[in-house]
Amino acid sequence: MIKIPKEEDARDRILDEAEILFAQKGFAGVTVREITSAARTNVAAVNYHFGSKKDLYLEVFRQRWVARVKRVQQFFLARLEAAGQDDNPEKAFARALAEAILAGPLKDEERLLHAQLIGREMTQPTEAFALVVEHAFKPMLDLCVDYFSKTRPADADRLTLTLDSFSLFGMIIYFNLARPVISHVTGRTYDKDFTEHLVEHIAQFAANGLAGRRAGEKT
Repeated sequence: MIKIPKEEDARDRILDEAEILFAQKGFAGVTVREITSAARTNVAAVNYHFGSKKDLYLEVFRQRWVARVKRVQQFFLARLEAAGQDDNPEKAFARALAEAILAGPLKDEERLLHAQLIGREMTQPTEAFALVVEHAFKPMLDLCVDYFSKTRPADADRLTLTLDSFSLFGMIIYFNLARPVISHVTGRTYDKDFTEHLVEHIAQFAANGLAGRRAGEKT
């Protein structure tokens, strides 16, 4: 007897295949028919479950992209809590964040899709860009700014704290996205030992930089 796929299964398949195709070709480069063919369902299923191709694209970011960021955030918060009362709270923060992004809950194929999707949005923004800024980038950045505000002088301005937070994220994201370059130059693969080495390098580098920032604020 032929098993008829459940509607929710069809919806998930559409999301899965749409994410892959959008990541590979961008929003404009993918047709609804390509998506439904890959998802083994009919063309009308996109309108039925999502309303339109644009709404499907936005739902890919809500249900897949933002959801992954939230998983990384949960991993990060758990690592930060486990660090306890570290002698250098900024170093502990940087270590937990680097570990969450470089060695956290995401599988390699998820990291690739994640990078491809946001790479396209950074160069050719759509409505999805505002969505990820509001629901993914800003919450993570606010966590960083709020944390740093507790380790800095009371009069430290929020713009400086925000730029410091961007600097930390920028360093970690580069080490995450530039894996092929870093591996080629260093001759090291991103195995467990090298990833742990990078996490500690980032944590120490960030701690040194932030210590210098604090010293400058006191002069």
